[in-house]
Amino acid sequence: MHQVHIIGGGLAGSEAAWQLAQAGMKVRLSEMRGSGDMTPAHQTEGLAELVCSNSFRSDDADKNAVGLLHQEMRRLGSLIMAQAEPAKVPAGSALAVDRHIFSDGVTRTLSEHPNVEIVRERVDTLPTEGMTIVATGPLTAPSLAASIGQAAGIDHLAFFDAIAPVVHFDSIDMDKCWMANRWDKIGPGGGEGKDYINCPMNKEQYQAFVQGLIDGEKTEFKEWEKDTPYFEGCMPIEVMASRGPETLRHGPMKPMGLDDPRTGRWPYAVVQLRQDNASGTLWNMVGFQTKLKHGAQTELFRTIPGLEKAEFARLGGLHRNTFIQSPKLLDATLRLRSAPHIRFAGQVTGCEGYVESAAIGLLAGRFAAAEILGRPLAALPPETALGALLGHVVGNVETADYQPMNVNFGLFPPLSDVKKKQRKEAMTARARAALGQWLGEFQPA
Repeated sequence: MHQVHIIGGGLAGSEAAWQLAQAGMKVRLSEMRGSGDMTPAHQTEGLAELVCSNSFRSDDADKNAVGLLHQEMRRLGSLIMAQAEPAKVPAGSALAVDRHIFSDGVTRTLSEHPNVEIVRERVDTLPTEGMTIVATGPLTAPSLAASIGQAAGIDHLAFFDAIAPVVHFDSIDMDKCWMANRWDKIGPGGGEGKDYINCPMNKEQYQAFVQGLIDGEKTEFKEWEKDTPYFEGCMPIEVMASRGPETLRHGPMKPMGLDDPRTGRWPYAVVQLRQDNASGTLWNMVGFQTKLKHGAQTELFRTIPGLEKAEFARLGGLHRNTFIQSPKLLDATLRLRSAPHIRFAGQVTGCEGYVESAAIGLLAGRFAAAEILGRPLAALPPETALGALLGHVVGNVETADYQPMNVNFGLFPPLSDVKKKQRKEAMTARARAALGQWLGEFQPA
């Protein structure tokens, strides 16, 4: 007999299940993949499968908000962060993982936990009773999405999320490319500051490529998708290109900090590829999420120097994401105001990014455990990354047009008495102190 029912076995649901199980709670984790159903973007039945990218972004806990979030989650015993370690691959200053090793680790760890029951089933309606955490992610099944919309009393919102292509390493012409990190930085994944493959472009090649993006045949929208907005943090590359001829040179194709060893100078533009698996056989085209049709992708991307004979393990794609108006619908502990036995977690709440999704799952699990144990948690300090992210999800009730958000220092309380160059380090130091004080007030069961 379970005490908490979690719907959805992505990063948020897996993290929530782990936090509850570690606190001694019995958990039923429902995941529809493996029951005969599959989402438009997933490829396996594994828990916590990574779809859009294999990167958890920066691991710098001193100067980067997501790196600070990594650190805070580790301090709170995060399953997701723990399983990222054995799956780590070189990625400069970022934390990137082999997606299969990572998912296998999460699945195995939860499967072996005596307090977790994993059930392969599709849940079509919200439970009318019993403590529940809905962590169905951005690809919530239409029937359950309709049930959520009905319970919330408003229509759910949606946006598009695009997937970047993955290239087989042995099809890349390394005589035309070179390996380096921007500014030669060495990141947590190891390596020698040469974690990215860089494909240089001159001005003429770049301009032709941009025009090809604009002219290329795009995926046609279904009627119900036409008015769905994009999330700015995962903008299709052709949409960026349409905003101006130099946009990409100041975005995913920026050459700054990348000296071409053949010339000793920065190229006019650069396409970067990041290692996608532990063996280094697959490489992800960084920032190249796209809604170009597959034929147009293959033709255009093979004009990139070094990728003329590229073989693609996966081409780019586009899928619709679903999220709710969390600030209006959820209380401070992520409970649905109209049905307090239900909590929401992960990207369906309107946080954006793998780490952020897992972080909200972590908090949902801890809130649920504390409620069952009759020991409510002290409010998370807003100075912490976890508290700042939670504040975005449940606190900004004045926002009329609530949109998904990655964790960033703009969500933190400002520091006005610190010089700009020292502000990020001051904010992370303040966050560590605040989390330490909070942890001193609360000890998990």
